[in-house]
Amino acid sequence: MKLTGAQANGYFSKPDPSKAGLLIYGTDAMRVALKRQDIIAALVGPQGEEEMRLTRIPAGELRKDKALLLDAVKAIGFFPGPRVAFVEDANSFVDDTIIDALNQWQEGDAQIIVTAGNLKKTSKTLKAFEGHKNAFAAAIFDNPPTRQEIETALREAGLPMPTGNVMDVLNDLAQSLSPGDFRQTVDKITLYKLSDSSPLSEEDIAACAPSSTEADIDDILMVVADARADQIGPVLRKLQAQGVNAVSLCIGAMRHFRSLHRVACDTTGRPNVWGPNKDRIIGQARRWGPAKLETALTVLTDTDLKLRSAGQSAPAMALVERAFIRLAMLGSR
Repeated sequence: MKLTGAQANGYFSKPDPSKAGLLIYGTDAMRVALKRQDIIAALVGPQGEEEMRLTRIPAGELRKDKALLLDAVKAIGFFPGPRVAFVEDANSFVDDTIIDALNQWQEGDAQIIVTAGNLKKTSKTLKAFEGHKNAFAAAIFDNPPTRQEIETALREAGLPMPTGNVMDVLNDLAQSLSPGDFRQTVDKITLYKLSDSSPLSEEDIAACAPSSTEADIDDILMVVADARADQIGPVLRKLQAQGVNAVSLCIGAMRHFRSLHRVACDTTGRPNVWGPNKDRIIGQARRWGPAKLETALTVLTDTDLKLRSAGQSAPAMALVERAFIRLAMLGSR
C-alpha cells in the first residue's frame, strides 16, 4: 500500500507493529534517514538496539549473503518486544531477496524496514511494497517541512509550542535549513532552554540558529527580488560550481517570495520579519505588492513542477535561471 502526505507523517510517528514492513525512498538521503530513524525508534523503543531487537543490514552485505534478511526476520529474540530487520540503501541487486523475505513474512516476525534512493515506478521492490496488503511504501520529497512536522519536532524535543510571530520565525527557519540542520537547531534550542521556563522567543531562536543560514542562496534571492536581472547569471554560475542544485534554488525562492507576500499582505503595520535582511525584505515586499508577488509564486510553482517532471528534458539550472530572470523583469516594472 502507498502512504502519502499527512497519512505518511502520522504513520512515521505511530507505526503499526503488526505490519510486515515499510519502504521509505527518496532523493534526499537525509530526509529518508530521519524518517527511518523516527519509525524504527517508535517500533523498538530507546532500548531496542541494546536488546538486539534491531538488525541493520547494508544492501552491499545483503547482496553478498542473501540469507541475512530472512534470517533476521525469522530469528527469535532473547528480549520481548517488537523487532526490526532494517535494510539500508536498497538497490536493484537485492530486489529479489527483499521480495522473498516480504512474501515469507508471518505474524510475529520482525518488521522489514527498507530505505532506498529515488526509485522508478518500475522498481520491483517498490511494486512489491505498494502491492502488499500488509506493507507500505512512502516516498519522501524534497519539500520544506510542513507546520505539522515542525510541531512534531518540537513536541519530541519537549519544547512548549510557540505561538504568533515566534512560530512564523521558526517556520521560516525550518524552510531555509536542511532537515538535519533544522533537527540539530531544535536540539540546540532544547539545551539552550534547559531550566528556563519562559516562553520560546525570537531571541532564543536567533541565538541557536546557524549564523550562515543558506547565505549563498540568499544572495541570489536578493538579486532576483531586487530586480537585478543582469547579475543573475554570474551568481548562478558560482552557486552551481559550489554544488547548489536547481531544486534547492527553487525551494529557496518559493520560501523567500512567500515571505514577501506575507509581509505585503500585512495590515498591522508591523510585519513579522526576522533575520539580518529584515529592512531589505520589507522594502522588497512594498515594491512588489501582493499582485506581482502572487504572479511570482505562480512562476516558481510551475518551475518546480517542471523540475520534478519525469519527462523534462531541459537542463534544470537553465529552467531556474529563466524563471529568475522572468521574476527580475517582473519586479522592475
